[in-house]
Amino acid sequence: MKRTEDAIETAGVKPTGFRGPGFSHSPTLLNVLARRGYAYDCSTFPTFLGPLARLYYLATAKGLSPEERAKRMKLFGRFTDGFGPLKPFEWTTPSGPLLEIPVTTMPIFKVPVHVSYLLYLAGYSRAIAKLYWRTALFLCRATGTELSLLLHPLDFMGSDDTDRLGFFPAMKRPHAGKLELVGQFFDRLQKDFDCIPMGEHAGRIRTRPRPV
Repeated sequence: MKRTEDAIETAGVKPTGFRGPGFSHSPTLLNVLARRGYAYDCSTFPTFLGPLARLYYLATAKGLSPEERAKRMKLFGRFTDGFGPLKPFEWTTPSGPLLEIPVTTMPIFKVPVHVSYLLYLAGYSRAIAKLYWRTALFLCRATGTELSLLLHPLDFMGSDDTDRLGFFPAMKRPHAGKLELVGQFFDRLQKDFDCIPMGEHAGRIRTRPRPV
C-alpha cells in the first residue's frame, strides 16, 4: 500500500480513497486503510451476479497460469453480497471507523449499472442500454440512492487502441462509438444528479447530521 501511495503521490496526487481490484476487500485491508488515514473505501459491490461475472472473466481471460487463476477465484464477490446496502455506511476496524461508499447497482434488483455493463448491453441494443440506464436513474431517485458510478479506463478505449483486450466487454468496438455513447450516458446522468468527484462526495457524507 505504501509503495503504491508513494508512486501515485509522485505522479501528483496523494490517494485518499481506495477501490479493491475485482471488488475485493478483507478485514485486514480495511484496517490498513483506516490506519493509513484513508477517507473512504469503495470496494463493495452489492449484486447477486458476482459469481457469474467471475465465471465470465475466467472463461474469457487468456494466458492465466493456474496460480493466477486461483488468485482470481475471489474476485467479483459472492452471491450474498447482493444483500449488502447501496447507501454509504461505516466499517468498524481496530484502527478506527472507515467510510464505505458501495458501487451502486440498480435499486431493488441489484444488477450492475456501471458504464462497462451499459456498453456491453449496447453491443446488443443501444435502445435497451439507454432504457436500462434511465430505469436505474429513476430507481436511484425514487429510493434516495446517490449514484456511485464505477468508471474503468477501457470504457474510453476500443479495438483501434489495442487488439489485446478483446476478452473485455465492448473492447471489440472502435473507441469513437463508445465515447459517443458514454457521453450520452453522462448527459442523462447530469440531468438528475449533481456530478462530483468521489473525494468531495465522501466529504459531504461526513458533514451530514447522523441519525440518532
